Amino acid sequence: MFFFPLYDDNPTRRRPVVTMAIVALCLLVFAWQFSLAPRAEALAVYAYGLVPALLFGHAELPPQIAAVPPWMTVFTSMFLHGGLLHLGGNMLYLWIFGNNVEDSMGRGRFVVFYLLCGVAAALAQSLSNPTSEIPMIGASGAIGGVLGAYLVLHPRANVRVLVWILLFVTVINVPALIVLGVWFIGQILSGVATPTSAEGGVAFWAHVGGFIAGMVLIPFFRRRDVPLFEPAHSRAFTTMPAGEAIRRRGSVPDSGDRRSPWG
Repeated sequence: MFFFPLYDDNPTRRRPVVTMAIVALCLLVFAWQFSLAPRAEALAVYAYGLVPALLFGHAELPPQIAAVPPWMTVFTSMFLHGGLLHLGGNMLYLWIFGNNVEDSMGRGRFVVFYLLCGVAAALAQSLSNPTSEIPMIGASGAIGGVLGAYLVLHPRANVRVLVWILLFVTVINVPALIVLGVWFIGQILSGVATPTSAEGGVAFWAHVGGFIAGMVLIPFFRRRDVPLFEPAHSRAFTTMPAGEAIRRRGSVPDSGDRRSPWG
C-alpha cells in the first residue's frame, strides 16, 4: 500500500514567492553538497549542521572545520539535506502547504514565522539529547511549523492523495485534519520509540517541536482578515482516476459553500 500527497484544494491570492525561494535555496544548497567529495560533504554537515553538544558547549569542532558559530547552525542546518528522498519529501510538503500559510500572513511575516518554527524544532530535538554529537540537518522542523499552521487555518481543506494498492491506483480527497493529524501522531510515537542515544536517524522531536510552534504562532502571524478553521472547499473522500487528477490539477468537486475563502 502506497500513499502520496499531490496537492490541496485551497486557492491563494498571491504568488508564494518566499515558499518558492526556500525551495530554490534548498535545491541550490543540495547541488553544492552533491558537488563535494564524500569526505568534504561529511565535514560540511558538521560545519553547518546543528550539533547539540556544540550548541550547548559540551564539545568544540576543530578550528579548521568550524565555519560559523554554533548558534548560527540553528539556521544553516535548515537548508542542508541528507539525500534526494530527504530533500524531495521536505520540498513536496512545503510546496503543498506553504503557499497557503504564506498567503495567510504575507511574505515578510512568513520569513520570520518559518525561521522561528525552525528554531523551535532545533531546540526541541537538541534538548532531547543535549550532549549528542550527531549533526541534525534538514528543513523538516521548520516545515513541521508550516504544517501545524495549515492545520489550524484549514483543517477541513482536502488534500489529493494518490493511493496505490497492488494494481489499484486512484486519487482520493482526504481532509487535512486526517493527513496532518496522522503525520503528527506518527512523529510523536516514533520519537517515543526512538532512544535519545540513537546514532543518526530521523529527528522526530524536531518535527513535533516545529509543528506545535506553528500551531501556537499562526494566530499571531496571520492577517486579521484571515479566519481560523476555514470550511471545506470540496467534498471529502471523493475519488478520481490518477491520470484525470493530474490533468485537472486544482480542480476539485464543489463543496456547495459559495462564500469567499477569506470570510
